Amino acid sequence: MPGADLLTAAPFPTWEQALRTVRAALPSNGPSIVVLDELPWLLERDAGLDGTVQKLWDRAFEDAPVLMILIGSDLSVMEMLTDHDRPLFGRAKEMVVNPLTVRDTARLAGIGHDDDVTSAAAFDALLLTGGYPRLALEWRRTPSVGGFLSAQLSDENAEAITTGQRILDAEFPADLQPASVLRAIGSGERTFTAIADVAGLSSSSLTRALHLLVQKRVVAVDFPLSLSPVTKLSRYRIADPYLRFWLRFVETGVADIRRGRPDLTIVRVQRDWSNYRGRAIEPVIREALTRLAADDPALGGAEAVGGWWPRANNPAIDLVGVAPADKPRRVPFIGSIKWRETGLFDERDLTSLARHRHHVPGADQASLIAVAPSGCATARPDASYSATDLLHAWP
Repeated sequence: MPGADLLTAAPFPTWEQALRTVRAALPSNGPSIVVLDELPWLLERDAGLDGTVQKLWDRAFEDAPVLMILIGSDLSVMEMLTDHDRPLFGRAKEMVVNPLTVRDTARLAGIGHDDDVTSAAAFDALLLTGGYPRLALEWRRTPSVGGFLSAQLSDENAEAITTGQRILDAEFPADLQPASVLRAIGSGERTFTAIADVAGLSSSSLTRALHLLVQKRVVAVDFPLSLSPVTKLSRYRIADPYLRFWLRFVETGVADIRRGRPDLTIVRVQRDWSNYRGRAIEPVIREALTRLAADDPALGGAEAVGGWWPRANNPAIDLVGVAPADKPRRVPFIGSIKWRETGLFDERDLTSLARHRHHVPGADQASLIAVAPSGCATARPDASYSATDLLHAWP
C-alpha cells in the first residue's frame, strides 16, 4: 500500500480522520479492499460509526475501485446496520459466512466418504469442530474422535479449549444472565422451567435472556412439528455444535486440564459421548433430510423436517416431515434416529416407531423412515438413510 506510512504516524482522534487517511493511503492505479473488523464492538464505543462510514463512502470511497468489508459476529447488530432507517441502508450487501458444512468439514479434516464408517466420522468431526476451519485442520493431525480429544484436551492452549471462551467473551463480555442461560442449556436442559431452575433466574429475566440469545442465533428454539403446532412446548438448544460440546464438556474441565489432569475430562467425554452424540446429531440429520427431500421421492416432498413430542415428552418422535413449511397440511413421513457406535436400525426400532405413529397429529398414513450410521437391518421401513446417504445432502 503506497501510503502505509500515513497510517502509522500517529493515533487518530476520530474515525472520520482515520478513514480519510486510509483513502489517501490507497493505490491510485488499481483496486483495493478495506476491512473494518469487530464492527459491533466498535459501535458500542461510537454509536455513530456507521454514519461516519456512510459519509466517507459517499464522499471519498464510492468513486474509487474499493471494496469495503464490514465484519461482525453479532448477527442482530450487523443486520440492523442495513435497516431502512440506518445510514448504510441501500449501500451494503449482507452476507452470512456460515461454518463449514459436514462435507466441507470432512474435506478440510482429511476424512474420506467412501463408506459409512468414514462418512460417520465426518459427522463426528462436525459435532466436535462445529465446522470451524482451524478446528477442522486440527482434526487432520489426529484423525479420530479419540485422537482429537486426547490432543486437544491435553493442552489448555489448544484451539478446542480456547475458541469457546473467546466466543463467550466476545458475545457476552459483561452480561452474566445470557451466559448463565447458555451454560444451563449447554448442560442439557431444554425446557423453559428447567433452564430457569438451573440458571437461577425469574421468568421475566429468563425470557429476556432467551430472546437475546435467539436473536443472536446462539440458541435455537424448536417446536413440535405436526399439523397441530404447539408453541408452548418449545425446546431450546445451543445452535453451534462446537459451542454445544464446549459448554457440555470442556468448560467444566478446564480447571482439571490446567492442573495437569486432562484424563479426568477425557474419561468423562468418553463415558457420555454416545448419549451426547445421539441428541446432538438430530438437528444435523433434520437439515440433511430437508435438503434431500427436494429430489428424493421417498421423503414425499417434505419442506421442513423437525421432531415431535407431547408435554410429558413420551413418546418423542425424532423426525417429522411436513409440507408446506409455513402452514403444514401434510405429514409425508415420520422417522427415528439410532446413531449408535455399532449396530444397525433393527426390527425392534421400526416396531417402536410404527407403534407411536398415531400420536403425531396428521401422521396416520405417514411413511416410516429409518436413520442409522450403517443403515438398516430390516427391509420393512419405507426408506432408510445411512451416514453416506446423508452426506450426499451437501454437494
